[in-house]
Amino acid sequence: MKFKHIPAFIAGSAFALMASISAAQAEKLVIATWDGYTPKDMVEKFKAATGIDLELTMHATNEEIMGKVTASGGEGYDIIFVSSPFAEALKKLDMLAPIDHAKIPNFANLYPEASQLKHDPGNTYSVPYTWGTTGLCYRSDLVKAEPTSWNDLLKPSDELKGKITMLATDRWLMAAAFLADGLSVNTADQANLDKVRDQLVATKKDLLAYDDTTFYSKLVSGEATLVHAWDGWCNYGTAENAKIKYMIPKEGSDLWVDTLVIPKAAKNLDAAHKFIDFIFNAENGKWVVENIMYKVPNKAAMDSVDKAMLTSYPNIAIPPADLLKYEQLRDLGDGMKAFSKTVSEIMAAK
Repeated sequence: MKFKHIPAFIAGSAFALMASISAAQAEKLVIATWDGYTPKDMVEKFKAATGIDLELTMHATNEEIMGKVTASGGEGYDIIFVSSPFAEALKKLDMLAPIDHAKIPNFANLYPEASQLKHDPGNTYSVPYTWGTTGLCYRSDLVKAEPTSWNDLLKPSDELKGKITMLATDRWLMAAAFLADGLSVNTADQANLDKVRDQLVATKKDLLAYDDTTFYSKLVSGEATLVHAWDGWCNYGTAENAKIKYMIPKEGSDLWVDTLVIPKAAKNLDAAHKFIDFIFNAENGKWVVENIMYKVPNKAAMDSVDKAMLTSYPNIAIPPADLLKYEQLRDLGDGMKAFSKTVSEIMAAK
């Protein structure tokens, strides 16, 4: 059949249909995320639900993806998973598209507190995916007294010396000392930086290691008895040994938030919103809790989690209102230079 023998209006419809099919086949989202941070069958399920292909690219750290995104001007990405201080930094660089809530019906699944985060009230340019606290993770059967303060880590008893680890990532390393001294976790004041630097250099002599990835394994083996930990990562240790407990020191915690953002340079804004809507259904949120062992701001997901899991891992059950009592990590802007210099001095100290 030749199109010249078809009436014009039919031929036009045929061409439109072919163009539509071609566009659908070409539509693809590029998602930058951390390995293991989304359901393993997400690509297939999203394609089945929307007809849109997903390409996942992995980053190991916020700093890594920030380098790539700022170098490319955001080109090549449609959705980026990034922690809130880095989302805030991208917004200051005018690199993020606004979030259109009307295109995300599953926003209704989120707790009201999810729209009250200090870095982005109302979720204008970011959507929280997971959130949590940082505290102390310990072997309750191997410590004489259960920890109550950040100073149990920073000024350890003789029993604990050589059996403690601290997070090396700069914001959390410094936050432990800030909190112990009643300071803001977002301070960049030089006098405060000098004060906590001196404490952290002194603590360094008592450490088994700086450890961001295997500290819970050290608890399981008994090599460590008290570690500085993100709540979800402590849960990995508890899963192997129920004697491993998590606690938030009396001086408090930071509130960390991992978010999704859409670069202004994204090629598929409508599809990007479809992905956000998809990832915030109750099923996907429940997967995060059960497999990553993090809290999610998705109420529908949290309500569907087996209550036995909340009993086994009490930090997962911390209410959103309690989370918001802790100071959220924020972008420090120009203050990050002095902050990073201080961390370098701590790491270089003998």
